[in-house]
Amino acid sequence: MRLACDTGGTFTDLVVEDGDEIRLFKASTTPDDPVRGVLDALGLAATHYGLERSDFLARGQMFIHGTTRAINAILTGNTAKTAFLTTEGHPDVLVIREGGRIEPFNFTVPYPEPYVPRRLTFEVPERINAEGEVVKELDEAAVLRVIEKLREEKVEAVGICLLWSVLNSAHERRIGEMLAEHLPNVSVTLSHVLNPTMREYRRASATVIDASLKPLMFKYLNGLTNRLREAGFTGRTLMVTSGGGIMDAEAVARAPIHSINSGPAMAPVAGRYYASRDFDNAAAIVADTGGTSYDVSLVRDGRIPWTRETWLGQRFRGHMTGFPSVDVKSIGAGGGSIAWVDSGGLLQVGPKSAGSTPGPVAYGKGGTEPTVTDCSIILGYIDPDFFLGGTMALDRAAAMAALKEKVSDKLGLSVEETAAAVLALATEKMVGAIDEITVNQGIDPSTAILIGGGGAAGLNAVAVGKRLGCAGVLIPEAGAVLSAAGALMSELSSDYAQMLFTVSDRFPFEQVNEVLSELERRCKAFADGPGEGALEVVTEFSVEARYPHQIWEIEVPMASGRISSQTELDALKQAFHDTHKSIFEISDPHSEVEFVTWRAKVSCRLRESGSGRLPSPKGAGPMMHRRQIYFAATGWVDAPVARFEAMEAGEPVTGPAIIESSFTTVVVDPGTTAVRTEGGGLRVTF
Repeated sequence: MRLACDTGGTFTDLVVEDGDEIRLFKASTTPDDPVRGVLDALGLAATHYGLERSDFLARGQMFIHGTTRAINAILTGNTAKTAFLTTEGHPDVLVIREGGRIEPFNFTVPYPEPYVPRRLTFEVPERINAEGEVVKELDEAAVLRVIEKLREEKVEAVGICLLWSVLNSAHERRIGEMLAEHLPNVSVTLSHVLNPTMREYRRASATVIDASLKPLMFKYLNGLTNRLREAGFTGRTLMVTSGGGIMDAEAVARAPIHSINSGPAMAPVAGRYYASRDFDNAAAIVADTGGTSYDVSLVRDGRIPWTRETWLGQRFRGHMTGFPSVDVKSIGAGGGSIAWVDSGGLLQVGPKSAGSTPGPVAYGKGGTEPTVTDCSIILGYIDPDFFLGGTMALDRAAAMAALKEKVSDKLGLSVEETAAAVLALATEKMVGAIDEITVNQGIDPSTAILIGGGGAAGLNAVAVGKRLGCAGVLIPEAGAVLSAAGALMSELSSDYAQMLFTVSDRFPFEQVNEVLSELERRCKAFADGPGEGALEVVTEFSVEARYPHQIWEIEVPMASGRISSQTELDALKQAFHDTHKSIFEISDPHSEVEFVTWRAKVSCRLRESGSGRLPSPKGAGPMMHRRQIYFAATGWVDAPVARFEAMEAGEPVTGPAIIESSFTTVVVDPGTTAVRTEGGGLRVTF
């Protein structure tokens, strides 16, 4: 039995894979103690299987966890008190950053504060040049004086990023040893270990972000692991990473920066599988609608979207992680998004969310502000008596009263008209987010499918897809817990990098192959260690390359882990030209190529089935009835209600209609048709 759990802003999702069957469970997220929400979800699963929680957990072989704990800590400023140590003469690395402005002529926007304040930035007398040669020896006496200041400041974590330590790490390693000796209880991150690449700001930013998260994430993951053990779990605990893979919880605790986007990164993994299964590998817009946010990504040619410019907060105004991650765009629009009227009398939705506490008004947990979920209940989309399979009763009257008082009366509209307007506005915000990742990347939405995930996806996924003119909409059978389902499909993986600058016309074959051999050795050590027992191990090599005089590199896949002849080098050059043309629509095939950083990624497949296929949930039997639902174009209509799990493959449901399961409700708009696929998902066409 394998368990995958994703802690969101409103609900904690759990997927249980037991042989050929999966089961889905949702429990309210508990912000004061997120592990309690995880244990609550596990308790629901145990009850379903008729077992005590300890007996249920004893059957689990693997627990895969995704959480927003790290990113939330950064956004709320609840990270450790962190110091930054850098080469003497370079204290402004985190201040100057890389430039760039969202609004180049708006000088009223204050310059962003550095991740570590200047008063906690310390210069270390030392210098290594771009050839890796020591220009100035490390002044250990000065380092001891800095350490004493760190003690006086009661610093909890230290990030060390020295100039050109990626070529010669001796000084960084020595400072790390001195800190371990004199401040043994302080967390330390060394840049050459964490992120051995070029770009001083990105490397420094990654280092201090990672250091600031270590005390918090170690405590959280240690607590999670221990409490799972105490509850009866004896299997392996894994964490979802920002890169779309999984790592042992202990490894993430040592490098917690990998967990920053751990939750949203899994949705594209699941989306890729479902697009291949039900839409013949068509380009897919993957939209994960939670209670707090709307996360969108684009999967095409069977590839997960990547970005090396991962920002915490707004672009240029936030902080860069310096690590590649799955490219996901997020906006504040979800089931818990609050509807309100601004000072100009205009309707607004979000970005503020009711979250899980106090939650929407209808939850009866103290919420007073009407949300998208409340509006969906008012419109008849959500059955108040069948929410979460009937385990949670909702108060429709309270939702109507709150919407009337807070919004309808101010707009001069009926409650139904207001609720429909709220859904329409949320839909437009979602369409705008999707336009940003499709049109801006040269993709016509009409050639793509929309995959709706998250518990609130079905409320307006069809409306969003229809508004965009998509080729179709797919609500997977595990769509309500899309990220958790993606975690079950993920592979244990690790990335390694080493910088070695060279040019194609004077290529040092022996030196490059030594670097590649070392990367391969590290991949094999990972496969023999954490990946031991994997059903399949795949190692992929790549190199970051550029044309001479270019500023930025692009990543180019390599055909093998060695370059032994001029023919193989020419093939790599051609691969660079082809990759450059596919990205920028231009190439210079007669130019030489500069190679900067060499990379290797090892992936270990742990799943027995190998295909990543999720069996369909078993239905409880057919359930067809009718109820009144409201659309702005038609008013109230008497619409059929079908049970998702009980629908047969190929059975059509023509809108207007509702298709509901224990965890999601799909609104089938007028003029659209929904059909259950052979794989188990719900395919909607216009």
